[in-house]
Amino acid sequence: MLRFLLVRIASAIPVLFILSVVTFAIIQAPPGDYADYIRSQLMNQGGASFEQADAQAQAYRKEHGLDKPMIVQYFNWVGGIVTKGDFGYSMVYNKPVADVVGERLPRTLALALVCHILASILGIGFGIWAATRQYSWIDNLLAGISFLGMTVPRFLMALIIVYILVFQLNVSEIGSFFSPQYGGAPWSWGKFVDLVKHVWPVVAIATFGGLAYNMRIMRGNLLDTLNAQYVETARAKGLSGGAVVMRHAVPNALHPLIMYQGVVLPYMLTGEIETAIIFTLPTVGPAIVGSMAVGDVYVTATFMMVLSATLIIGNIIADVLLALLDPRVRQQGGIH
Repeated sequence: MLRFLLVRIASAIPVLFILSVVTFAIIQAPPGDYADYIRSQLMNQGGASFEQADAQAQAYRKEHGLDKPMIVQYFNWVGGIVTKGDFGYSMVYNKPVADVVGERLPRTLALALVCHILASILGIGFGIWAATRQYSWIDNLLAGISFLGMTVPRFLMALIIVYILVFQLNVSEIGSFFSPQYGGAPWSWGKFVDLVKHVWPVVAIATFGGLAYNMRIMRGNLLDTLNAQYVETARAKGLSGGAVVMRHAVPNALHPLIMYQGVVLPYMLTGEIETAIIFTLPTVGPAIVGSMAVGDVYVTATFMMVLSATLIIGNIIADVLLALLDPRVRQQGGIH
């Protein structure tokens, strides 16, 4: 198993390198950079003339290496990451990018992980429930829920909930994790409840989409498995219906779903990011949008690379889980 993990991690390094090149090139493709943003701010808000603002913008561009060719900027960025663990300096937040990521990424990953766990447990459970009651009203109801979860855009659901909370229920605390009285307070049950009150819309929306996919896949896989010959044999031996489903059908129906977990974790992450942008929570999503709007290249590139890494990590985790669940995979891959 250790050799398997080392091989997978080694094979992920070239993929990350290619992704970093493509990401950096795409981010740099639009015209303008942060120096142009500074010039426009000096002219629009500072009352400076074009010549004065342009002179300061050019000085800023030279001081931070923005005047160098894109290829040089890229290798300076990657070289700093590899040799010093330096992801660059954020021009917007005026601090190292590592600090910006360290502040926002743990919150984002925690929310995404909660959404992933809830979506997996509920989706698998509802999928089993629907498959064992095929064509009943329960199956039809769950199919409708699955259809809505997969088709309604998450940002639209977020906008609807924001409208209801703000304009119908007069909720004013939008865009934060805690109420003011709990901001710097130590953890307590009251602080946890307050956190849930603030983040439940983000968790509910991201979970709803993942739940729908998990439920649909589990239902289809389980229906196929229930018609397999070994399941009929188990029934013929006199096992109860519940034992046949849970001991024989469900473990085999989980195989494709486990492989799907390789992409569902990044899906949950992007779902959290989409909804966090609407709710302006201080997580990764608003930071990406804000940095892209003003040309803060290193913040955008670092966050995009983190999202790419989650996809690779998710696939590695899925392969390991599948190998642990299915002995045939271990034998074919030479895993011990």
